[in-house]
Amino acid sequence: QVQLVESGGGSVQAGGSLRLSCAASGYAGSSICMGWFRQAPGKEREGVAGINPDGSTMYADSMKGRFTISKDNAKNTLYLQMNSLTPEDTAMYYCAARVRCSRLSRLVSDWYPYWGQGTQVTVSS
Repeated sequence: QVQLVESGGGSVQAGGSLRLSCAASGYAGSSICMGWFRQAPGKEREGVAGINPDGSTMYADSMKGRFTISKDNAKNTLYLQMNSLTPEDTAMYYCAARVRCSRLSRLVSDWYPYWGQGTQVTVSS
């Protein structure tokens, strides 16, 4: 069973930065697609960024240039570096994964069967 544990959330002022981490366990091999999603109160869950086994990445338009997704395969850890944060980035951030995956082309939450418990990010103005 794949387990995902997020960390790194917190409170930051607008313009600040945070780095989220997601430790993954319970799977073998490197064919895993991973992603970050977020959900703000009263809003639907939205895709933030994704990374494929070949290292290719994808971002939601509003995150391009501000957020960077990366993965340390030796540590089985996914990261999300978030810069230039705004109050609109306030949300619960979730790590998601799909194993036996070669490549995903879009950030669709239904395509990821495994989810972490989430980590809260709060940006104040």
